[in-house]
Amino acid sequence: MRIFPAALHWAPQWIAGAAVFLASAAWAAPAASMDEAQQRYRQDLAACDGATDYQAPETCRLEARNALAESRRGGLNDALTAEQYRANAVQRCAVHQGDDRAACEARMRGEGRVEGSVGQGGLLRELVTPASSP
Repeated sequence: MRIFPAALHWAPQWIAGAAVFLASAAWAAPAASMDEAQQRYRQDLAACDGATDYQAPETCRLEARNALAESRRGGLNDALTAEQYRANAVQRCAVHQGDDRAACEARMRGEGRVEGSVGQGGLLRELVTPASSP
């Protein structure tokens, strides 16, 4: 039996920063005008000052500024299609070869077991596949 775990072990500060950026992206993406983007930026900054998570306030403010800049460029888009999500998952597995790649793609399709959460520091995806003895 061969076990293929794929754990994402990120520092809580990075995860919290990514969460703020993604939350900012989700709010700023539909902004029809710069006024709405600026308003979202001010809300993000206020949230940074009251943050009680693992993220440092200066990191939170940096992520808010980055989200505003990306909004100005029109690069924030939370309306990804299912096909774009699948392509992203397959791209993550491109670094692997052979059986490892096939197992990675199976995990990304939801096969196997998943435990953990972003708040806990990452997800552990495990897929157990029987292997014949030589």
